[in-house]
Amino acid sequence: MRNVKKLRVGILASGKGSNLQAILDASLAGEIDVEVAVVISDVEDAHALERARNAGVPALHIHPGRFRTKLEPSAEAAYVHALEKHGVDIVALAGFMRILHDDFLTHFAGRIVNVHPALLPAFPGLDAQGQAFEYGVKWTGATVHFVDAGVDTGPIILQAAVPVEPGDTRDTLAARILEQEHRIYPRALQYIAEGKVRVEGRRTFTASPAEEGAAS
Repeated sequence: MRNVKKLRVGILASGKGSNLQAILDASLAGEIDVEVAVVISDVEDAHALERARNAGVPALHIHPGRFRTKLEPSAEAAYVHALEKHGVDIVALAGFMRILHDDFLTHFAGRIVNVHPALLPAFPGLDAQGQAFEYGVKWTGATVHFVDAGVDTGPIILQAAVPVEPGDTRDTLAARILEQEHRIYPRALQYIAEGKVRVEGRRTFTASPAEEGAAS
């Protein structure tokens, strides 16, 4: 790793938090220049909060409000306030099952990332692994991307391909995809920490212009 300033990441999670754990492990091992500043969940007993507390990271439950798939405006404002209070540079979604809206997206424009269990733009939305399995593709995978107002439509940072084996089930395929999520999510955050990621339209580049020129 380079001697760079630690990237302060706020993580939003709703469930088990295995991608959170992958980021925590890489951070605590000194493999990435990332500090998890706070973990926030919309689910009070989410295992992700326990993972954060075990790592000595502030862990907050903020009630999402009355809606099933999104945050109420007052709840969204509370999330923004908590993330700002903890001085985050970037927000990482790790199995966060709520739709974020304009105020949140505007406040953290260009500073929200997500990992999705498919090779976007194929199979956006829920149950991407099942979608790929039922469609009969030979390859699927995982994608780390920036978040915009669409459903899994933001510019792509990193992808990893996963073959669909003849004996696969939805569960075995999902497990192998998850392994790749754990590998590429910390790596994508490291690229951001190093200032390597730049976006031009829909395309992202993970090297500085000087490095790209030297490699050409």
